[in-house]
Amino acid sequence: MTLSRRAFLTRSALIGCSLAASPVVTPVTFAAAPGDNRLVVIILRGAMDGLAMAQPVGDADWRAVRPGPVPGEAGGPVDLDGRFALHPAMAGLMPLWRAREMSVVHAVSTPYRDKRSHFDGQDLLEAGVADLASGARRDGWLNRLLQHYPGSGTHTAWAIGADPLAVLGGAAPVTRWAPEADLALSPQAIRLAEMVMQDDPAFAAAMARAFRIADGDGDALAAALSPEDMGRMMAEDMAAARGPGETRLAAFVAQQLQGPARIAAFSINGWDTHAAQDKPLSRALGRLSDAIVALKDGLGADVWGRTAVVAMTEFGRTVRINGTGGTDHGTGGAMLLAGGALHGGRVVTDWPGLDEASLYDRRDLMPTRDLRAHAAWLMRGLFGLDVATLERDVFPGLDLGADPGLLL
Repeated sequence: MTLSRRAFLTRSALIGCSLAASPVVTPVTFAAAPGDNRLVVIILRGAMDGLAMAQPVGDADWRAVRPGPVPGEAGGPVDLDGRFALHPAMAGLMPLWRAREMSVVHAVSTPYRDKRSHFDGQDLLEAGVADLASGARRDGWLNRLLQHYPGSGTHTAWAIGADPLAVLGGAAPVTRWAPEADLALSPQAIRLAEMVMQDDPAFAAAMARAFRIADGDGDALAAALSPEDMGRMMAEDMAAARGPGETRLAAFVAQQLQGPARIAAFSINGWDTHAAQDKPLSRALGRLSDAIVALKDGLGADVWGRTAVVAMTEFGRTVRINGTGGTDHGTGGAMLLAGGALHGGRVVTDWPGLDEASLYDRRDLMPTRDLRAHAAWLMRGLFGLDVATLERDVFPGLDLGADPGLLL
């Protein structure tokens, strides 16, 4: 008897095949979306201290508000352009900076002001709207992008990790995957899947990739496949898929972007640094740096050259260090951009200054541009969306302003 793919997926439940956690169970389209550019959005939850990440060492007031080592001193930041310096925990990104594959966008924020709630700030960041008043849109701006992206299918966009990622929530289909997903397949089920898919190379390849990513310990694969096949499949990408933390998420993102995927998002926690922030902030910045390097390594030079990565956070932190060695919830912050598609090696900012009269509420970095405008210009350059669509539908009510020239 010959089983169709539909019959196989229907009958698999009867043989104990738990496919619910698999990325391939969601209806799959193998029609590649138009264009070869990719966008990765990393949400930094907890309000990253952008002034610590990209330190304005060229500002005359910097050392008065943030005493500490300067570029060239032990433990000091790494000079970028004489005006700004990168936190030493992110020194691993300097090859990208020198290759003009990394930029910092400084003194930016969402329209959120004064209430300083992480929950509201993150809701507004991911919804991409000006406020959270009754009736405001709550779908995500990346999902609204997909709704204007011709040929978008189930695997065009991926939400990665256990976080709900509201930025991708909405009417357009999105595939979700978390490291905790486990196919729980028996060797017999894998054999049956192979038999069903053997005449459809594209579907068979996707199924094989899902098996080796989601089979947590590899036992089912080892029992079902020949030693030769097991070695070939495992060598391809199992090691990357089983890496730790954000590195594992980034490796999985890279795998999808090598196929039909064009958009992906995941989040990194750990940025709420109210006290003794030096060590936890260094760890968080190191994790972000490692994730970006893993993306570059996993994508390879060709796909990386058509990729932009944007890391953004819900709001900034206070300019001055507080009495417990940390920073409190602030306003203006910074975005980190990476990717071979960038016109990088620049700190993009209309810098407001750090003297007290120039601060927001005399305590925070003054935001001089809406971070949504930078995200919108990235989408316009990568995917060709027109300004009217971006201002009306993707970021309702946004004025894009002048093109900051973020892309090549």
